[in-house]
Formats: sequence, structure tokens, C-alpha cells
Amino acid sequence: MHPTRIIALGHHQPDHVLTNDDLAGMVDTSDEWIRQRTGIVTRRIAREETVADLATAAAGKALAASGVDPADIGLVAVATCSARDRCPSTAAQVAGRLGIPDAVAFDLNNGCAGFTTALATADHSLRAGAARHALVIGAEKMSDVTDWTDRSTCVLLGDGAGAAVVGADPDAPSDVLGIGPVVWGSDPSRGDAVRLMGDWQPRFAQEGQTVFRWATTELAPLIEQACERAGTTPRDLGGIVTHQANLRIIEALVRRLGADGVVVARDVVDSGNTSAASVPLALSKLVERREIEPGAPVLLFAFGGGLSWAGQVVTCP
Repeated sequence: MHPTRIIALGHHQPDHVLTNDDLAGMVDTSDEWIRQRTGIVTRRIAREETVADLATAAAGKALAASGVDPADIGLVAVATCSARDRCPSTAAQVAGRLGIPDAVAFDLNNGCAGFTTALATADHSLRAGAARHALVIGAEKMSDVTDWTDRSTCVLLGDGAGAAVVGADPDAPSDVLGIGPVVWGSDPSRGDAVRLMGDWQPRFAQEGQTVFRWATTELAPLIEQACERAGTTPRDLGGIVTHQANLRIIEALVRRLGADGVVVARDVVDSGNTSAASVPLALSKLVERREIEPGAPVLLFAFGGGLSWAGQVVTCP
């Protein structure tokens, strides 16, 4: 059972920026209303790009930064709930485009918690020796599933992708954190609170107040549990990257955890809610800007449809 670690990260967003003022011309809303309730100022919207395009762009950057030969990637996982292609999977398309010859490739749908779920799945596979390296991607084109007439949800969503190259390190001491133990689960009794259902042109919908109350009252103990399993506390983290759903939720969680001095991802302001892409997208940006010290423990924690959650503490690459 070899320790694993994130070797490199990459991210990609479409060029087109949709502002709050743009949305105010589409539905009954305003820049002030959106900022007060969500913290979002802009979001990126893909036009011609598909989920596979977004995923490939982010994964290509991560792979190039890692120095890992594509032939050494043994597992490719794409976390997404918005991909329209069912077979071949988005992961298989990414593997083909990047010249990864014979990896197991699959898509994983756990809503907004998809990337952290996929990261844990890859971690377990690598520790068990099923592969030496993995490519884990969160990619979403939420604009495809947005109801642009619903002012309560269309202001939230954006498109993008983030990716991580993960490697098993047989030479690392056993006490090296790398990717820490996962805390994950779901509450099906509140599964309808976030949903994307239907056979033809499904549309994202949620019970906003239910999600807000749940996230601000019940997530903190789960995050503390993930920190405890990794041998740290929220106050001792080098960074906190939660699902970028709503700035008010992020700020409330930070206060509840007593982690006011920790670097916190607030990419939701510029990118909106990108579902399974939000955690790797925000993490990649923080690392690119060198806002988190390499080697520092970073909490990754996401939540969403199901209601599901998954998170772990990782060593910053």
C-alpha cells in the first residue's frame, strides 16, 4: 500500500465572460441582488466547447506540468454531471486525445462532490497497485443544463475544468500525508434538494434554503473529521478549498471551523458554481498563484446532489 500524492494540477475556462449585468438583461435580477446572496460577480460560459474539450484542456496542462509520460497513466477518471455523451465516456475521449494508450477510463457522477470522490477512488486504486499514475478531472458545462428563465439558479452556474495528476510513491515514508483518508457519504432523504433529472434536456434545480441550512450547520463536523483523519486541525491547514457553491456558505464554514487565518479559495466570485469542476479549478488557481506553500496540508471538501459529500486533506504540490 504505497502513499499517493498530487503531482501537478491544471485548469481551463472558456473565454466568454457572463457578468451579473448581462444576466440582469435576461431575467429579473440585478448585480446587487446576486452579489448579496451568492457573492458571484462573473462566470465563464462555453459556447462551442464540449465537456470533453474542457476536460482535455485542463488535463493536458496538468499532464504537461507533471512530467509524467502519457503511457504511464493507468487510470483516467472524469467527474461530471453535465456531459451529454454516454459512451464512449468523457474519460475515454480525453485519454484518446492525450495519447494515453491503455488506461482504464470512466466517468463518475456524484454531482458537485464528484472530483473529491474521484480523487479518493484513484487514491485507493493506486494504493492497491492497480495503477502507478492516475489522471483525475472535474469538468462541467453547466450552461447546457441551466434554465435561463429561472432567476434563482441561472445566476449561479458556470463552465470549466480542473485536473490533477496523481502518483503512487513507493519510496515515500509511510507517515507522509500525500492524499489523506476520505470522509464521504450521502443523505438520500434530502436527495431532491439538488437535482438534474429527466431524459430530455434536463435542467438544474435546487432548494436553495435547504442546501444553505444543511451546508452551514452540518458540514463543519465532517470537515473536522477529515482533518482529524489526516492528523491535523482546520486551524493548522495551509489552505481550504471547498465546493464553490456560494460565498456565504464558504465564509460561514470558515467561521465555524475557526480557520480565519487560513488561505481560503473564493473562486466562486469569478467563476460561479462549476459543480464537480469547482474544487480542482480553485485549487489549481491557488497553486498557480503560489498562494499556498508547497508541502502544506490543504483541505478539499465538496458537497451537492444526493445530498452527497466527499473530502480529504492533501499535500499541496
